[in-house]
Amino acid sequence: MYVLMAVLFVLGYLCIAFEHPLKIDKAAAAILTAVLCWTALILGAESIVPLLPSAGHDLADPSAYVVESLRHHLGEISEILFFLLGAMTIVELIDSHEGFKVITDRIQTRKRVHLLWIIGFLTFFLSAALDNLTTTIVMVSLLRKLIRGRPERWLFVGVVVIAANAGGAWSPIGDVTTTMLWIGNQITASGVIVGLFIPSLVCLLVPLLILSFSMRGEVPRPGARAHLAESNPPATTAFERNLVLALGIGALVFVPVFKTVTHLPPYMGILFGLGVLWVTTEFLHRHKEDDHKHPLSVVGVLRKVDTPSVLFFLGILLAVAALATAGHLTQVATALRDTLGHIYPINYSIGLLSAVVDNVPLVAGSMKMYPLVGPETLDAAPAAEAAWLSQFVVDGNFWEMLAYCAGTGGSTLIIGSAAGVAAMGMEKISFTWYVKRVSLLAFLGYTAGAVTYIGMLALR
Repeated sequence: MYVLMAVLFVLGYLCIAFEHPLKIDKAAAAILTAVLCWTALILGAESIVPLLPSAGHDLADPSAYVVESLRHHLGEISEILFFLLGAMTIVELIDSHEGFKVITDRIQTRKRVHLLWIIGFLTFFLSAALDNLTTTIVMVSLLRKLIRGRPERWLFVGVVVIAANAGGAWSPIGDVTTTMLWIGNQITASGVIVGLFIPSLVCLLVPLLILSFSMRGEVPRPGARAHLAESNPPATTAFERNLVLALGIGALVFVPVFKTVTHLPPYMGILFGLGVLWVTTEFLHRHKEDDHKHPLSVVGVLRKVDTPSVLFFLGILLAVAALATAGHLTQVATALRDTLGHIYPINYSIGLLSAVVDNVPLVAGSMKMYPLVGPETLDAAPAAEAAWLSQFVVDGNFWEMLAYCAGTGGSTLIIGSAAGVAAMGMEKISFTWYVKRVSLLAFLGYTAGAVTYIGMLALR
């Protein structure tokens, strides 16, 4: 059963990676993989669980240990899922009120280089405040209003993918993998911002500087007909748009503050923000007819939330948890340590690997492979071992660099991140075009940021 679990996980991963050729949604593959892995684990519990040191206290009933482990992991995963669900609902609520028009209507320049830098930095900081997936969707929609023709837009969309992933890496709410590490207490909000802002900025600046030497002229703007076709009578007033935008972004930014003050998990903060917005919008539209009120309410917006993505995270995180319970990840951690020997090449390799496979299970696996080290464990460890374990304390170098590498490494391939997949679907960008025009830029930025982080550690 031990080998069967690994085979099932690999097959499930292949179904996720080849989602488009197989025409099977990755959420379905992830959920099926999770159930099959846990089924194999409990059916083989008699032979697997006794081998685990952590299970020594319950050898009399291995099946009970597996069920208890499943409940434990599901509790941790639920915190991530409820946070994502709350954040996605808030962003959809802002979008339904056309709140993002406040940002998009202010961009007037037509020069390619100027627009490149504006789009890059706007995406970078917006991604930190929202998340990289949502920001990519917003920015691609913006580019359609600024640039005519897909081939002309694609390079800008490629920059959006790089900037969204770079911006999400240094914010506790900007990327799902950084959020996972933050919720798991591997990193703190202040620690990841201070430690990763400069490396993430370098990750963006390198591609922007390279492109600035080759881009010339002005971008073609959409014609009058295109503007007319895209414009619809606003369903909200300027006051309503601005109020919901301010409250929505405020709710997202407030989450780290809420966690610091109350010491409650982040999902409680995001649910608090969602509750405030829910009450506000209900009061704001209380006098409107149901046909106009429903699309602007949380009840109406919930239908637009990307539920398959939430189910995908549930499935893949549960599948990884099964491998962690069975001991597979401990073996991988030992192999990486014995082969690479240092956290820098380990994290750098994880980042590049995230361009091929999804970074969510990679980070989830790393969190299980390298347990969080507390002060007591560090004090009790021998001197030789303490130097290695010190990398895995809260805000340790391993966790910070993992947040950077897993967040930005996926930009090297368009299928390597949620932002890239979203851009690929919206703009019909081909895999080979991205490899030829954007992958090298993303790789150079990723490597430069990693080197910058290592250099900053050397100067401390």
